Amino acid sequence: MSFASAYIEKNTLFPQFIDEKPDANTGIIVVIPAYDEPEISRVIDSLAEADEPECKVEVIVVVNAPQGASLCSLEKNKNTLDYIESRKLDDKKIWFRLFSLDIEPEAIQGWGVGLARKTGMDEALRRFCTIDNPFGIIVNLDADCKVAKNYFQAVCNQFYKHNKLSACSIYFEHDVEGSEFLESEYKNILQYELHLRYFFQGLKFSGCPWAFHTVGSAMAVRAKQYALQGGMNRRQAGEDFYFIQKMISAGGYFSLNTTTVYPSSRTSFRVPFGTGAVMAKLCKETDAQFMTYNPAAFKDLRTLFDMLNLLYDYRDNSCNYDAIPESVKFYIDRDEWAQKITEIRENTANEQAFKKRFFNWFNMFKIVQYLNIVHQELFCKMPVIQVSADFLQNIPIVYNGNSPADLLACYRGLEREN
Repeated sequence: MSFASAYIEKNTLFPQFIDEKPDANTGIIVVIPAYDEPEISRVIDSLAEADEPECKVEVIVVVNAPQGASLCSLEKNKNTLDYIESRKLDDKKIWFRLFSLDIEPEAIQGWGVGLARKTGMDEALRRFCTIDNPFGIIVNLDADCKVAKNYFQAVCNQFYKHNKLSACSIYFEHDVEGSEFLESEYKNILQYELHLRYFFQGLKFSGCPWAFHTVGSAMAVRAKQYALQGGMNRRQAGEDFYFIQKMISAGGYFSLNTTTVYPSSRTSFRVPFGTGAVMAKLCKETDAQFMTYNPAAFKDLRTLFDMLNLLYDYRDNSCNYDAIPESVKFYIDRDEWAQKITEIRENTANEQAFKKRFFNWFNMFKIVQYLNIVHQELFCKMPVIQVSADFLQNIPIVYNGNSPADLLACYRGLEREN
């Protein structure tokens, strides 16, 4: 039996797609969902131009479509498949092994990006099982991305030199200038990326131990850990957030900041939320402002998390409910709070264990839920350019920029330095 035989038997949705046996030294397999893609060559060319790592690499493109997909979308899928077959025959211009999975809309209900990622990642897992490599790395990318030249080398070096690392978020940057899109589109993607980075810094400021980006086109996981945590979900959107939360809670999760993924700045209507959907919404308005979380919400979270040592020692039945911030009281009532704190305290032997169990309960799902609920009545959302500039006062950094682009560069630098 292989290291993931039980998972493959119980959790995969399709039989094996690829008959060709992987090279024994295969260490990285990239999975790329592709639906209605106008130009798959963008990502394949970028990967081909990247430097080769010490291990062998495979790339699996999962060509899929939901039931009821338009003839135009299906034609683009056919073009994607034809292109991949032509590239596989062009051995001089491609150094990794390239495969495509051609999946008909009728094959299964509920096609979306989550199911497409799962299908490709399950196939990657099978291939690592074939060569008995539980340490193999399954990387997620999107069909409209580009990557830095050291992409493969950075992934290989970080994972294979640190065996305890199990999964990661990879550093990313959207193009915020150029000629491919309209000036308004570049302005909007700048605001959206700034929101993501401000949110990340807000989580770090609050003391949340699970502050990581959750971008589906910029994440990687070891094969064994993928199987142990039950694989990818089938969600049609938000699959990356839910998947990454599982990986974080399992331990060994990290941010890989020594290379870069460059997602596209394009609009999209294929999923109900995410980068493409946000861009589509912003581009409907002239001079749109992206509204993001009020810093007061992060400050209240910081106050709450700073209280954890007192909560562990406090023995009153109220569990110090009166002392927690008002916004947290708005989100959690007294009975729920007392019940959970008592339960956590009774099942932990020291303060460190108490904090770990607390954050397993007050995890990223609850934090995002808290932020959304308190902004319905207690806090007003604010323009991201304004609030992210003001928030830098909470970070020990000197900022002398005078434009939104300078501001985004500053926030990017905060992450690249760590």
